[in-house]
Amino acid sequence: MPSVPVYDNHGKKVEEIDVAEAVFSKRVNDHIIHQAVVMYQASLRQGNASTKERGSVEGSGKKLFRQKGTGNARAGDLRSPIRKGGGVVFGPHPRDFGYSVPKKVRIAALRETLNAKFITNDLYCVDHLAATTAKTKDFAKTLKGFNLQGKVLALLDKSDSDISKVSRNIPFFNLMRADDVTAYDILRNKKLLITKAALKVLLKRIK
Repeated sequence: MPSVPVYDNHGKKVEEIDVAEAVFSKRVNDHIIHQAVVMYQASLRQGNASTKERGSVEGSGKKLFRQKGTGNARAGDLRSPIRKGGGVVFGPHPRDFGYSVPKKVRIAALRETLNAKFITNDLYCVDHLAATTAKTKDFAKTLKGFNLQGKVLALLDKSDSDISKVSRNIPFFNLMRADDVTAYDILRNKKLLITKAALKVLLKRIK
């Protein structure tokens, strides 16, 4: 049975948490992760591009000249799509690109991304995470002691205003609750720093 080591703030191993093999296996299902990530990215699209059709363009609706006898091609009004400044044919309009996938797929994707971090040794579990002082540099030293390289996503079991305040100016550090995190959030960060309590919450979500 796989297990996740738990460290204290000094990097010393204090215990291990056993995890079911159904959660942490030796193979990652990339297809499930892809489905969830595409869904989350689609929901982030603004979809506010807009164009004016011929009915929305300013200008007279009068026919420019008579149909026959002028030697010119037949023409309607100034708002015709074939004329400069006219309306746009089949142009984009504001829309919502978001869609949803089944809940079981989202849960499976969260489980697979957690498994991927475990396999690549990018999952670091600590007994607890706290801000001892109100200074950002002191909290940054604590993070440096964990020896985590790249963007770090820290997961807590509940909101902590103290940690949020001291960490908001650290560019490579992101803070979330275990109840709110998604597969896309985990994949956007190189390392996953999670407290013991938050890991239990996350394991309960993906059970």
